[in-house]
Amino acid sequence: MVPLLLVLLLALILFGAGFALKALWWIAVIVLVLWLLGFVVRPAGSGGRKGRWYRW
Repeated sequence: MVPLLLVLLLALILFGAGFALKALWWIAVIVLVLWLLGFVVRPAGSGGRKGRWYRW
């Protein structure tokens, strides 16, 4: 009975980790797309040239 519970617990942990990693991959892809769009759609800075889209 104990080995069965350990196997089920291990499967649950691995499923949870896999789901979390997949969600983190999707978040990373979305952030990368937004970051790349920031270089394309930049507001005009002083003097008519392209400014920085970030503050730092």
